[in-house]
Parts: sequence; C-alpha cells; structure tokens
Amino acid sequence: MFILVGVTGGIAAYKSVHLVRLLVQQGHDVHVIPTDDSLRFIGLTTWEAISRNPVTTSVHDDVARVRHVTLGQSADLVIVAPATANTLAAMAAGLASDLLGTTLLATTAPVVVAPAMHTEMWRHPATTDNVATLRERGVLVVGPADGPLTGGDSGPGRMSEPDDIVAAALAAVSGGPLSGLRVAVSTGGTREPLDPVRFLGNRSSGRQGAELALDAARRGATVTLVAASVDAGVLDAVAAHPRATIENVETAAQLGEAMGRAAASADVVVMVAAVADYRAASVSERKLRKEDGPLESIALVPNDDILAGLAAARRPGQTVVGFAAETADDDLLERARRKRERKGVDLLVVNEVGWDTGFGAGGNTVAVIGAEGAVVAEATGSKAAVAGAVWDAIAAARGIR
Repeated sequence: MFILVGVTGGIAAYKSVHLVRLLVQQGHDVHVIPTDDSLRFIGLTTWEAISRNPVTTSVHDDVARVRHVTLGQSADLVIVAPATANTLAAMAAGLASDLLGTTLLATTAPVVVAPAMHTEMWRHPATTDNVATLRERGVLVVGPADGPLTGGDSGPGRMSEPDDIVAAALAAVSGGPLSGLRVAVSTGGTREPLDPVRFLGNRSSGRQGAELALDAARRGATVTLVAASVDAGVLDAVAAHPRATIENVETAAQLGEAMGRAAASADVVVMVAAVADYRAASVSERKLRKEDGPLESIALVPNDDILAGLAAARRPGQTVVGFAAETADDDLLERARRKRERKGVDLLVVNEVGWDTGFGAGGNTVAVIGAEGAVVAEATGSKAAVAGAVWDAIAAARGIR
C-alpha cells in the first residue's frame, strides 16, 4: 500500500520512527510528511533513511506535480502520529497551512490519528470537541494511552505504541467480516447503593464483555461498550481501539438507559453485564452505623428486566444476545433454554459460575443456545477465546461468513 505518515511537533515523534520502520518492513511504500516543528525532534535524514523515500515539508517543492494534491490522491492510508492538540484543531477546522494540512484535505483515503499531549490538553473541552468532530467525519482515533508523560507527569495523553497503531490502521483499511455493523455490548457488575458508602453488587470482573467488544471491533464492527463496575485494566485494550467507545455506568437503571440508547442504532446487541435483580427500596442519605441499632432487614424491589426489554424493542434485522450466569448442575441447559424463551432473545450464552469459576476467573465455559433450544456452539478456555466462539455463533446466525 501507498501509506502517508504525518509527523507533528511532539516528543512522541521518536516513536514514529519505529512505526515507519514497521510499515516498511511489511512491504508498504511509506512517505513521511513531517511538520517544521517536528523536525526539531527528528530530522529529515532519519525519515528519508527509514522510509527509503525523499521527504519534504514544503508545498513549494515538486510544484509541477502539485505534490500536496498527488500525495493525497495516491494514498491508500494516512496515519498522523503523533497528533498534537494543535494538529487535531487544525484538522477539525480544515486548515491547510503546510504540506501535511493540504494533503489531508486532498485525500479520500482512511485517516488514522494517534494523539499525544499532556493530560490537561487532552481533557480540554476544545480538544474533546475537535476529536468528536474528526470521529464524526470518519477519522479513526487510536489512543491515547494512560502512562508516563514528559516532565514526570502521568495520565491519559501518552501516544499509543507503534505496534498498536499499525494494527489498528491496517485493520481500518482491510475491514473485516463484521465491517459496517454497529454493535452494543454491556459488561461488568452493576452496583445498587444502600447508603453513600455501601452497595449491593457481584463479583463480575467485566473481562468477558470487554473481550467480546474488542473481538467485534477487531472484526470490523463499530462498537459501543456500556461498562458497569469492572476490574482495573479490563477496559484498556477496548479504549485504545479506534472503532470502540466506552460509556461508564453504575446502577442497573443507568445501564438500562445507556443500552437503550446504544441499541437504537445497533445491528447486534449483546448483554453480558451482571445486572442486579433487585435494588434497595430506599437509600439512606447518610452512612448506616452500628450505634444506630441492628439492621435486621433490607427491603428490596425488583429492577427492570433490561434484556427482555431490549428483545421486545428490537428492530427488524437486529440480533439480540443474552448472557446467563448459572451455577453448574444437571439442569443448567434446560434452565438456559427456558430463559431464552422467556427473554425472547435470538441467542442465549449460558456460562457456568461458582466460587472459583466464571466471575473473576481467567477463563470461562459457555454454551450458546439458539432457536428451538439447540446448542449451536460450546467453548471452554480463555475469555478471549470464548469471545471468538460467541462471535462465530452470532455471525452464523446472521448469515455472515
């Protein structure tokens, strides 16, 4: 492929040397377009040596070929890494003040940006709005990661690693079997407050839902992941994927509202979250204390059945998939079949849970129940492997090869 790599003026430019090397080693024809500021970090000689192509920053070079237009027209893929806050703002505004800016306006190829800046700059409303604008235009945003920054700071804003950027960028070009599909996935365990410091919850780590979201994105889908309480680090890979967005919630009611919004435009809805069946009838506005006397009972009221509601509201052609965590016994599959009928879903994934299996464990064991109660798939292994098996079953149900 003919790939353009735009390099802007940030210290993370040193990582882009490895990014360009990776692309060249894979056999791509790589042309680097540095900004003048970026040359303070990495010089033209390095870029020409690594890319094996001549490098310029000026729209006035090779004028006879109208270089800033021909580069954009020739590109199969454009990667901007690092993408500074200034660059994101210029892209959102459509500014063409240098060779990179004019080339970006002249290309119809997929554009991937890897932001890199300090946390405060990344979180600034102006940057947030600019990134949202670029995403609406189809630009894929990879990262940023959360980690050490220059000057001893740490937080979100660190440029993603070159291997991750390359993988996401090439996937954006190649697509996948789920390309064009919109997917909504829920994960984690909901928390129902009792007072300002206590809640009713469960031991779900959120890892299975995160793996399902990530696998869908890698297969080409655009994914919304609604995440309740999850273990630390579980969402990192999903957050770094350019086709995935995450909405964080806490209670069952919040999760139901968020999934309803996501499902409105989704082709596939997958409810993996461990949702509390009940919530407290009343929530204390202050901490419940022992000295107040014994707490002999807690009155509970049922939460809405989110999965059944999503299934009842499904659009024609939409696939709704539910998860059911069940302790293992001889009646597990029969209970799963009855639950699929009761919920009205297309597929029900039943996973065995116990004191040291399912929730919080590294692996999972599942069976996928389809039409008329048939077991259409079974899987045991890591949660990533189980996610792959579940998506294979969903793809088969939708007639996707």
